[in-house]
Amino acid sequence: MSKFVVVIFPSEPKAYDGTRALKELQGEGSIALFGLAVITKDSDGKVSLKTAADRGPLGTGVGALTGGLIGLLGGPVTGAMGLAAGGVLGSLGDLFNLGVRTDFVDNISQKLTPGKAAVIAEVNEDWVTPIDTRMAAIGGTVLRHWRADFEDEQIEKEIDSAKADIAQLQAEYAQARDETKAKLKARIDESRGKLKATSDRARARIENLQQETNAKIKSLQEQAARTTAESKSRINARIIDLREDSQRRSAKLEQAWSLTKEALNPAA
Repeated sequence: MSKFVVVIFPSEPKAYDGTRALKELQGEGSIALFGLAVITKDSDGKVSLKTAADRGPLGTGVGALTGGLIGLLGGPVTGAMGLAAGGVLGSLGDLFNLGVRTDFVDNISQKLTPGKAAVIAEVNEDWVTPIDTRMAAIGGTVLRHWRADFEDEQIEKEIDSAKADIAQLQAEYAQARDETKAKLKARIDESRGKLKATSDRARARIENLQQETNAKIKSLQEQAARTTAESKSRINARIIDLREDSQRRSAKLEQAWSLTKEALNPAA
């Protein structure tokens, strides 16, 4: 499982030193790096994006985390960030889906004081010492948070809830009097609409997960081709773990998605 790493630096130039150091650690095979972004806080407390994460699947996690943090920490939800409409509410949803806890955001907020900058990255690391040592040498304070991806679990819960609601309404419809059937039918149709929307989210999530996994595997394979035999062994182990995690999550989402078909069949 990957981690989010947020490194707070005393200035923007130091933050760029931090991005170079992280790329060097990746080149050495010490870590796998799946996305980078740089944000700053000015003297007025405004948080701005200076370097955006890759817009492709590889930068999905860092992009969502960065947008969420800027929305919560007082920055604009426009301009360089390139986020879709939705503002802070969308940012809160991004953070929830990533499993980011409030204490992690609070810690960043306390340390990212005016004049400072932060590097936001998604990494896979076997031990914390390489990043901690390299960042400390250039004045960085490292904060970590496991990436949890609660969206998968939330989709499953929403599908289960919608199915149960439809089943209850259909049972009531079968025994209802004629004067109440129209209202019950409308509620059934509404619940089916919600279930269809969640079903579509599940299908999109499966596709996005596969795209992100493929991008990460490609990045790891390119990294392995440029490093030592010892590092290649660690990188290949990361690829195996990544594939297994992706297959497990995709299977659960596929199962949840398949269970929507019966409930969406307009029997009532």
